[in-house]
Amino acid sequence: MTADLTFQRLTAAQARAHRDTVQDVHADAYAETLTDPFRAGSEFMRRFDTYTSREHFDFVFVLADGHIVGQAWGWPLPPDTAWWNGLDAEPEPSFTTETGTRTFALSEIMVRRAWTGRGIAHALHNELLRHRPEQRATLLVRPTNPAYPAYLRWGWHPVGRLRPDLPHAPTFDALILSLRNDDQEP
Repeated sequence: MTADLTFQRLTAAQARAHRDTVQDVHADAYAETLTDPFRAGSEFMRRFDTYTSREHFDFVFVLADGHIVGQAWGWPLPPDTAWWNGLDAEPEPSFTTETGTRTFALSEIMVRRAWTGRGIAHALHNELLRHRPEQRATLLVRPTNPAYPAYLRWGWHPVGRLRPDLPHAPTFDALILSLRNDDQEP
């Protein structure tokens, strides 16, 4: 890493107040794929507005040398979640059962293109998940996403394929990461 990184954690209301910055980071990070209807700015921001209404929404900006270069967010899955709808098969009984404290959904992680390849996404990932009280985290990733191998190196593992019930959504691989330390009780 070549820059001094700082992190800014925001509430849902604070994240909504930075909506233009969120959109700018997204447009830069995904500039080459914005013609994909699922990645398009308007669809992305519609989802962002929905996500910021989730209870316990957690958002982090990463700043390098004082400039916002990335962002990540997620929320704990509630008992009535639709997150797992469309999963091709449950890897084990009760895998999709949620309690509101079992699983944190890491919904988005992105870094501006000029700042990629410097370990910033990993640092942002770690900051968002640091101190999460849930047992595990989940994320959805396209099998062709260049970040996929990094997720595997960071300890994530695939548990199935899932196509969310969202406009223009592709089929993703669903990944899981244990958030429990060895010294935590089950």
